[in-house]
Amino acid sequence: MNNLIFNRLMPKETKFFPLLNEIADVVLTSSDLMIDCLSVPTYEEAVEYYKKIKEQEHTADVLIQKIFNELNTTFITPFDREDIHDLADSLENITDGLNSSAKKVALYHPLHTPDEAIELAHLIKKAAVCIKIAVEELEKLKKNLPSINQQCENLHQIENQADDVYENFITRLFKEEKDSIELIKLKEITGELEDTTDLAEHVGKVIRTIVVKYA
Repeated sequence: MNNLIFNRLMPKETKFFPLLNEIADVVLTSSDLMIDCLSVPTYEEAVEYYKKIKEQEHTADVLIQKIFNELNTTFITPFDREDIHDLADSLENITDGLNSSAKKVALYHPLHTPDEAIELAHLIKKAAVCIKIAVEELEKLKKNLPSINQQCENLHQIENQADDVYENFITRLFKEEKDSIELIKLKEITGELEDTTDLAEHVGKVIRTIVVKYA
């Protein structure tokens, strides 16, 4: 009990919030670049956008390492260390997913980009906006609780939409695509994008865990 009272009275380091916000910014920037990577008219342009996404993924890696280093040296943190670790890690996973999606475009050189792939990229961007809002509002959790909960619910709905888009695409792909190699390429790329929406929804689950503990 004495330790609990002591922890409540001790000032808590707020430096984690700017770092988490920076990673959320990287997620948002990467999602914009992913849309561009899929929308440009030439393969060469798509490869250039892949390189930009890879740079963002590296930036996220650097920020993650900063957070982990701070967790090892900070006495009192605003949330449990495990929760900060999980949130940072789940944010970085989205940048990894976007990098992997763009990498598949660069490696596979598909003959065309399905509309559904671009739609999934836009859903990832929509999720990134929700994540950015929720992460920004965590610093004043109690005040922003309704909005944070709404963003988490939005992430769940976006993931459901992505599931529908992907399932409909796969049905159409196996019905219409006659080139088996091209079929595999498109399935892999869109599958990676859909997986990334799952990663975005997981961020919402981590935030909900924080809300349950501290709201």
